[in-house]
Amino acid sequence: MTLEGAEGLEGRVALVAGATRGAGRGIAVQLGARGATVYVSGRSTRGRRSEYDRPETIEETAELVTAAGGRGIAVVADHLVPGEVEALVRRIDTEQGRLDVLVNDIWGGELLFEWDSTVWEHDLDKGLRLLRLAVETHAITSHFAVPLLLREPGGLVVEMTDGTADYNATRYRVSFFYDIAKSSVLRMAFALGHELGPRGATAVALTPGWLRSEMMLDAYGVTEETWRDALAKSPHFAISETPAYVGRAVAALAADPEVSRWNGQSLSSGRLAQVYGFTDLDGSRPDAWRYLVEVQDPGRPANTTGYR
Repeated sequence: MTLEGAEGLEGRVALVAGATRGAGRGIAVQLGARGATVYVSGRSTRGRRSEYDRPETIEETAELVTAAGGRGIAVVADHLVPGEVEALVRRIDTEQGRLDVLVNDIWGGELLFEWDSTVWEHDLDKGLRLLRLAVETHAITSHFAVPLLLREPGGLVVEMTDGTADYNATRYRVSFFYDIAKSSVLRMAFALGHELGPRGATAVALTPGWLRSEMMLDAYGVTEETWRDALAKSPHFAISETPAYVGRAVAALAADPEVSRWNGQSLSSGRLAQVYGFTDLDGSRPDAWRYLVEVQDPGRPANTTGYR
């Protein structure tokens, strides 16, 4: 089934947990573009920033969802606080009476992990905080949200991570704490698949490729319009993708009446683009994880021919 043949998401209700920026924002907006009502949660608001101290807010994300054609609803929630998550889900139940899509995109670890730092060298407090933000938050959110999602058949849970199960199984990812965090989320989707499948719902793990998030663009000193200027410093950045690309992957999954075929699996935006027919905003279909295996990791010169 191609994207063009898929149904819209009018009347469907989604919660994108961790939708302030990056992949979460891209997913929320693309669900809205298909007509969904999207609750977007996070800690950064116009009145108060999280420790990220960045300008993006959940209110802004909600406005983008509405502008795309859906209905965006911003809710302040710290997903490490069970009471706040429980209140969020209770609000969705009261206002909508259903939940069709749950996207666990809570992360918050960019300022905490240390590249190539061993477990004994890595700051322990930061490492443990990273694990709580990346793993505990997902468990808390699923604990409270899944019962509502199971009320109607066909629900979808998307666990957002970095790397496919195949890729991460044989490769050290950044550092001890980062590696454990991202691999744990992959396993969460597998476990949820076993619990949700017999109950008429689907769980998957999903990874974007090299994401041109707001923070990544800032790190390279470029904008979305000038992102190719970063290739002088990092040639393999040519395979990168916008947050809208993984957003379209989630929207395609949510609209697929046969989404259960993916239950418990590890997926990527590039792989799903080949199946569903969607593209990134520039009309390309970057396949970052295949590119990493075949071009970047073997040390070959950057060349995206055949990969986007």
